Amino acid sequence: MNVRDLLQEAAAGMLQRPARSALTALGTVLGVGTFVAVLGLTATTSSQIDARFNALTATEVAVEDTGGARPDLVPLSFPDDADARIEALGGARHAGVYWTVPLPGNETVRAAPVGDTGAGENVKVVAASPGVLAAAGPTLGQGRTFDRFHDDRREQVAVIGSAMAARLGVTSLETQPAVFIAGQPFTVIGIVSDVDRKPDLLLSVIIPAKAAKAVWGPPGEERARMIVSTELGAARQIAREAPLALDPAHADRFKAVPPPDPKQLRSSVSSDLDQLFLLLAGICLVIGAVGIANTTLVAVLERTGEIGLRRSLGARGRHITAQFLAESGALGLLGGLVGTSLGTITVVAVSFVREWTPVVHPATVAAAPAIGLLTGVLAGLYPAWRASRIEPVEALRR
Repeated sequence: MNVRDLLQEAAAGMLQRPARSALTALGTVLGVGTFVAVLGLTATTSSQIDARFNALTATEVAVEDTGGARPDLVPLSFPDDADARIEALGGARHAGVYWTVPLPGNETVRAAPVGDTGAGENVKVVAASPGVLAAAGPTLGQGRTFDRFHDDRREQVAVIGSAMAARLGVTSLETQPAVFIAGQPFTVIGIVSDVDRKPDLLLSVIIPAKAAKAVWGPPGEERARMIVSTELGAARQIAREAPLALDPAHADRFKAVPPPDPKQLRSSVSSDLDQLFLLLAGICLVIGAVGIANTTLVAVLERTGEIGLRRSLGARGRHITAQFLAESGALGLLGGLVGTSLGTITVVAVSFVREWTPVVHPATVAAAPAIGLLTGVLAGLYPAWRASRIEPVEALRR
């Protein structure tokens, strides 16, 4: 039996039962399609991770106030003009100092004076210089943020997130509402609906740093920090220069934290995604292989008479084995080709909807049909072996 005859016999065996052949190949279609889609979407999302990382995380530097050798003697190491010093560095866009206000006792934040309502809200109050809000990139729902004028004059104003405004019952700024922090009134001048950085600010009440320092003093046990937004590519340079720019004589009081390496982040995320989704693709391939094996075995039982006739006319066991392996391999290859096409279409469709650039490696597209073929051949090994073991006389009796 030459290769041409073998392929013709395999095609004839599949076309005799087209519906069953299609359903048999469906498992391989799903497995290979999932394989291609997973690798394609993983590569595509990895490129998007790089882009978003560069746009946000790679342009953010954090500076911590360590206090130096005697932090108990230096409650606040940042100078009054810390924002201006950092913003004067090349590549720096916005910079601001912030800390959590240490409220006395069990004091809370209320939307009305003490005694007029029940218990207040136990929310975080953040003292921040104007540069913090600028670096966070807020999207204002109502009003405005405070600026250097408010900070220098120690104005008792506040900016709150939209969720916090709903908790406090502040729905509009037309009546100049106020919130009472430990009994001190702060006029709400802005409601923030979203931020690019530091999303925890949306669940805080933000007040000018100098006003907080005048009322409650410098930071407590939780030291002050600084957030710096930079131009792309300048973050690590800013991290090296920031301590000296803040205090040349006591640079050891500050610890600048540059953003992590984007290549390591992408590698870690991509590895996790690959392992997770390749496991899913493997499960689909196993299901497809079981379907092919089951259908091929049923075909062997149904075609016992045909096998016996072939054996009586001179076909040997290896010919029968090759015939059924060719059929199962052809089903696997067909499923691999269709699955590769569907997987590629899925990657392109998802990328189009999300406005991404689709990324599918040529090696993935080339290997996927081969995986389908291998799956079909492996699934057909046992049924083909069973078929080759059928004795001609017993087959013809059936």
